[in-house]
Amino acid sequence: MVEPIFDYQFRLILIGDSTVGKSSLLKYFTDGKFAELSDPTVGVDFFARLIEVKDGTRIKLQLWDTAGQERFRSITKSYYRNSVGALLVYDICNRASFEHIPLWMAEAKRHIEPHRPVFALVGCKLDLVSNGGHREVSKEEAKAFADQNGLYHVETSARKGTNVEEAFRSVTQEVYNRIQTGEYKVEDGWDGIKTGFTRPNGLDFNLVEAEPAKSSCC
Repeated sequence: MVEPIFDYQFRLILIGDSTVGKSSLLKYFTDGKFAELSDPTVGVDFFARLIEVKDGTRIKLQLWDTAGQERFRSITKSYYRNSVGALLVYDICNRASFEHIPLWMAEAKRHIEPHRPVFALVGCKLDLVSNGGHREVSKEEAKAFADQNGLYHVETSARKGTNVEEAFRSVTQEVYNRIQTGEYKVEDGWDGIKTGFTRPNGLDFNLVEAEPAKSSCC
């Protein structure tokens, strides 16, 4: 008898301006920790974690953290192509990072085609507002943009762990739902969705795989 280590593998990408909090979001989701010091991502970093969707199906997430700086765009574009989901990340205390979201979304759509990715709009650094920081993007405005574009929206704090889990689970569940309805299919040559692996019955595996492997331009 064998049972799956995971049933599907989904490839998700985090995109947005530099310093908005993408790496901190991923660090908390995969390690359960907040990185007090975080250097800017150079090229692309890779993380992975196993989670379960509502019906108990096990999903392995391949999570790609991209550099927001313009000079790395030629590198990160190649990682769009094989993604099935994208978290559009902005800093709620940085107006410009929110205003750039439509550009990030358009770029992702262009490079992920012909597939239609699942998007989530994720505001970061909610803890700064709670501690007296100046909010530059209201929750209502971000929610209105999300509703207009058919996106899930959530505000998060990687420092406190607020809504971090929900941000990733929302995208994962929606991708799985589209597999169930037949909108998404496993296709040869596309890494966005893959079928899983099996293990001998009785062996126990932890559902959290949080050891990041680094990948960059150099």
